[in-house]
Amino acid sequence: MNRLDVLFINPGNHQEIYQGLANKYSAIETPTWALLLAQSCRSVGYKVGILDVNAEGLTLEQATQKIGEKNPRLICFVGYGQNPNAGTVSMGGIVKLAKALKESGISTPVAVVGSYVQSLPIKTLEEEPSIDIVFTNEGVYALHHLLKEDVSDPRAWENVKGIGYRKDGKPHLNLPSPVVPQEKMDTDLPGYAWDLLPFRNKPFDLYRAPMWHASYIEENRSPYAAIYTSLGCSFRCSFCMINIINRNDNAEVGVASNYSSMRFWSPEFIIQEFDKLAAMGVRTLRISDEMFLLNQKYYVPLCKLLKERPYGKELNMWAYSRVDTARKPENLKLVREAGIRWLCLGIESSDKKIRLQATKGSFEDVDIRDVIKRVHDADIEVMANYLFGLPGDDFKTMQRTLDTSKELCTLAWNAYAVMALPGSQLYKEALDQGVDLPQEYTEFSFHSYNTKPLPTEHLQASEILKFRDQAWLDYHRYLPFLEKVEQKHGLAARKNIEEMTQVQLHRKICEN
Repeated sequence: MNRLDVLFINPGNHQEIYQGLANKYSAIETPTWALLLAQSCRSVGYKVGILDVNAEGLTLEQATQKIGEKNPRLICFVGYGQNPNAGTVSMGGIVKLAKALKESGISTPVAVVGSYVQSLPIKTLEEEPSIDIVFTNEGVYALHHLLKEDVSDPRAWENVKGIGYRKDGKPHLNLPSPVVPQEKMDTDLPGYAWDLLPFRNKPFDLYRAPMWHASYIEENRSPYAAIYTSLGCSFRCSFCMINIINRNDNAEVGVASNYSSMRFWSPEFIIQEFDKLAAMGVRTLRISDEMFLLNQKYYVPLCKLLKERPYGKELNMWAYSRVDTARKPENLKLVREAGIRWLCLGIESSDKKIRLQATKGSFEDVDIRDVIKRVHDADIEVMANYLFGLPGDDFKTMQRTLDTSKELCTLAWNAYAVMALPGSQLYKEALDQGVDLPQEYTEFSFHSYNTKPLPTEHLQASEILKFRDQAWLDYHRYLPFLEKVEQKHGLAARKNIEEMTQVQLHRKICEN
């Protein structure tokens, strides 16, 4: 049996990230970037594998044993989360397993690709001796070039653009490597290595959708998959770090402010990935694009192709959209016919001034109530996302946002306390201002015990977090919401929500 050139690892650490929600309620998504990178390396002749520690629920000992048995030339952890801003928290699981590998005597070089190491490559190399190599952007070409070399010889790393490592005991970053350009998306990122995913009884049965996506019915959550049809975002919201993946400099605290472009697979190419998933029995999908409804040149032809597929009427998909791009009735009709039954809208705040400040003025002023009515009129449900603790927020503005959300009464609701995530403009500004930032990886998790969100000029971090957690409970116990869920999805769905609200999140900074 030929030796693997590279083993891509999706790390564990679910319990620390989600606390009591991890056992039943949090989603378990297919490891999108591990799948993309594996397929890309395979397409140029390398032998690859994927170990999904999270989906398989492996202990450190079990994962270490499996990695040792596979004995790859390169171990590559993929540190991205379920959304662009969740990659940092995966570092906790990465570091624990990387340390265990070194302690077990495995000498294979350990590399990491992901948002945290792209934002803070030098810090990573200084603080994590178990990590040998970091990729400073998405890693596609850097991986191809690294695998051409004798990976076990650090002297060979000097020839590879787009990586960082230790040279003479000190962190060293090679020249940047380009990302895959638009014209080569179909060839150099040629789809997903779906066949490498683990399963129990049938494909994708280890993965589960969010509760709301499954209409709050447990048996509807699996099989489940997530897929991109585009990469990146053309906006520069201060709280987001999505475009750190495209950085082309070696600044230690990168925010990718010089890159705000999107790249698309052709509709004719990406529909083949939907066909593969459908052939494997998957009907519940997330379209992970940050801005799916932004560019009609790509999403309209794709929706038309999905609409025409024999499985089209069976699909239950959700996709992201900004509020100011989700309002054309004719497009919403097509989106629904393509199998997209939910749109996840970033409403963020009901206060226009706060919202515009956070989105760098690029958020067109719209009537949120009118947009949501149009979406509902197209028979599409809304997952409404809100942020508490944006710059300028105080108790009054946060309460107005909560009150507005109850008025809108969408069938799904989520809110986060604003976090200064590495790679975002907020992180750089907080660092420059000397704000007390998280020091542990799980402190960046929105749901963890020791989470540490940003304060504002009016509120302490603990006050914002308490408000967010109580707002989550208030909304999910809000009688008009529960009655709406019961009317739409039945009594079992309502009872599942009521059961979910019994799970208590413990917060360190709120204990005093």
